[in-house]
Amino acid sequence: MTEIHRGGCHCGNIRVAYLTAKPVAEWPIRACQCSFCRKHGVRATGDPEGRLEIAIADEAKVDRYRFGLRITDFLICRACGVYVSALVEEPGGLLATLIVNTLDLPQDGFPDPAPAHYDDETEEQRFARRRLRWTPAVMVPPPALA
Repeated sequence: MTEIHRGGCHCGNIRVAYLTAKPVAEWPIRACQCSFCRKHGVRATGDPEGRLEIAIADEAKVDRYRFGLRITDFLICRACGVYVSALVEEPGGLLATLIVNTLDLPQDGFPDPAPAHYDDETEEQRFARRRLRWTPAVMVPPPALA
């Protein structure tokens, strides 16, 4: 049975709804070891069978930061500074990873994060990995996730 887990940035400008049939205790939690993710204390998850809905109230208050291969948008709220999700556009649509720290859930119920190292990946390898692990995503109007 699919459950909906809601969350977002601190000020509410970026809201998310994560739809997955996996129980929280079985979520694959990754701790990317790049300097950006380490500095943000990232714990990320994804479910290729799930769905991530993202609503942005004010796009002008969102930084779509890119670094490294410059193929991914890291969604950071400019108003409160919270990193919410990373998005990549594929021919079939958006794929995303969700930062579990942003969910409105008790933060002690997640599995321990597995360290992840992606520095040596080519662009092709990175897209292939994300197709296997990340969540299909859609942008929705802000009132939809209020």
